[in-house]
Amino acid sequence: MATFDEYAERYRHIKMERRNGILQITLHSDGDSLRWSLGPHEELGRAFADIGGDPDNEVVIMTGTGAEFSGPRASATTRSPAHRVTAREWDRIYRDAKHLLMNLLDIEVPMIGAINGPAWRHSELPLLCDIVLAAEDAAFQDSAHFQGGLVPGDGMHVVYPLIMGLNRGRYFLLTGQTLDAHEARNAGLVNEVLPKGEVLSRAWALAEQLMQQSPLVRRYTRVMLTQYVKRAMHDLLGYGLALEGLAILESAEDAEA
Repeated sequence: MATFDEYAERYRHIKMERRNGILQITLHSDGDSLRWSLGPHEELGRAFADIGGDPDNEVVIMTGTGAEFSGPRASATTRSPAHRVTAREWDRIYRDAKHLLMNLLDIEVPMIGAINGPAWRHSELPLLCDIVLAAEDAAFQDSAHFQGGLVPGDGMHVVYPLIMGLNRGRYFLLTGQTLDAHEARNAGLVNEVLPKGEVLSRAWALAEQLMQQSPLVRRYTRVMLTQYVKRAMHDLLGYGLALEGLAILESAEDAEA
């Protein structure tokens, strides 16, 4: 089990700071908004394992950097050329995707998502927190999957139907719907919408409020409230990733034909 001093500077895409048991993790790419790629896809899962294994982390705040929480926003015109993905290449993505979400859910202390701006890529990460705050200019879209020719099988197919309801979740994923912060709150994705400059301070105030409870009450409440989410992930995450990989293989074959 690594100590905070051992893992705090280990990761390229995560800045960490801890005060009185409250850990703030700030996602970024070179000090600006997180640009999603295979790098953070692999790295964040390892970071979540370190965070979850450290008993000195008592509440966790997840936030982003700059104008966006995560990007870039993908579209059909920015889709990467299809190529034949080997079994070993997809196995790495499959493994990292499972670790990314399951290690996040294995953090057994309350988590607060402080979404500082639009979440165009992997917005399921802050939505898996127990309390979700959003800046007024935040927005949500699964821009990188169905609209870009990919099956949304890496957790989006679990999180959005689970939170929004089955029909609204399927519509969101199939149409590339964009929800602004207030629409996201009305859909049940977000708890509070705040001015951009107040999101992080509100997250810290809530974290300090949570710290008033005993450690076991905090920990076991998180465990209890994530159990049904973990069950859904166990049932559907690997299956969704397998289907996503098969569809990518077909796209590559069509491109080569």
